[in-house]
Amino acid sequence: MKIFPRSLKKGDKIAIISPAGSVEPTQLEKGIDMIRSKGFEAVLGEHLYTKFSNGYNYAGTEGQRLKDINWALNDSEISAVWASRGGYGCQHLVEGLNLKEFTKDPKWYIGYSDNTVIQSYLFKKGFASIHGQTIKTSSFGVTEDSYDLLFDILKGKRPKYSLGSNQFNRKGNIEGELIGGNLALIYALLGTKYSFDFKDKILFIEDIGENFYALDRMIMSLELAGVFTKIKGLIVGGMTNMGDEKDNKQYEESFDEFANQLIAERISKYNFPVVFDFPNGHIKDNRPLIIGSIVKVKVNDKVTVEF
Repeated sequence: MKIFPRSLKKGDKIAIISPAGSVEPTQLEKGIDMIRSKGFEAVLGEHLYTKFSNGYNYAGTEGQRLKDINWALNDSEISAVWASRGGYGCQHLVEGLNLKEFTKDPKWYIGYSDNTVIQSYLFKKGFASIHGQTIKTSSFGVTEDSYDLLFDILKGKRPKYSLGSNQFNRKGNIEGELIGGNLALIYALLGTKYSFDFKDKILFIEDIGENFYALDRMIMSLELAGVFTKIKGLIVGGMTNMGDEKDNKQYEESFDEFANQLIAERISKYNFPVVFDFPNGHIKDNRPLIIGSIVKVKVNDKVTVEF
C-alpha cells in the first residue's frame, strides 16, 4: 500500500490549482464556498484563472502551471491539493514535478480525468491520491454525496461501497492495490516511465466522449501491452457520452451498456473478477476512490468495494 497523507483538520489550507485546462471564476465559486463551509481554507494558485491558447485553452503556459503545482505540493502550509478541472495538459508537467518537500509531509492530491497523469506519477513515487470530483464539477449539478464522501476521506475515513448486480460482472473475491483512472490517460501513458505498474493490481477505468471504436482501440492496446495478464481484477466506472449522440439512446447516461459489452467481450478470455457500473468518473453521482490503497472487492449477487 502506498503512503497515505495525513488527515486534515478544521482550518487546514487546501490549494486549488489548474494543472490542465482553463477555468472561469464563476465555475469555481460553488466549490470554493463548499471548502470554506467544511471549515477549511481555500488558497488559490497564482495561475488558477490564467489563460493560454496554444491549440487548446490551457490554464497558463507549461511553466506557469508547473510553478503552481510545485508550489502546492511543496508548501508546508498547504494540507491538500485540489485540481480545478481536468481537460488536457498534465502530461506537460510530469518531467518537471518536484517532490522534495512533499516527501517529508505528503498531502492528498484530488482530481480525476486528465489528473490521472499526476496520480500515476504520485503512485510511482509511493503516494496515494484521491480519484474524485474536481472543483469545477461542483457547478454542474454533481451530488452532494460526491463531495461529502471526499471530505470524509480527507478527514481520515476509509470508504466502503455497496453496489447492485450487473449482467457483465464476473464473480470473485480479490484484494490488492488500486490503480487507474481515466482510460484515455492510462492508454496515453503506456510505454512511458510514468505508466502504472499493473502487476497484481486492481485496475479502475472510466471515460467520456469516446467513439466506440476508440474505446475498443484503447482496450486493445491494454491487451497488447499485457495488462490483462497482470491485473487481479477490473473495475469499470462511468462510460458516458459514448459513440454518436444521434444514434446512442444512452448517450447522456452515466453508464453505457454497449461500452460495457465491448469491454466484457475483449476481456472474456481472462478469468479475473470484474465490476461494471461503479459510480466514479465523469458522472454526477461520484464515489471517490483512493488510488494506491489496498482495496477488498467482493463480486457476488451484490458487490462490495472496501478500502
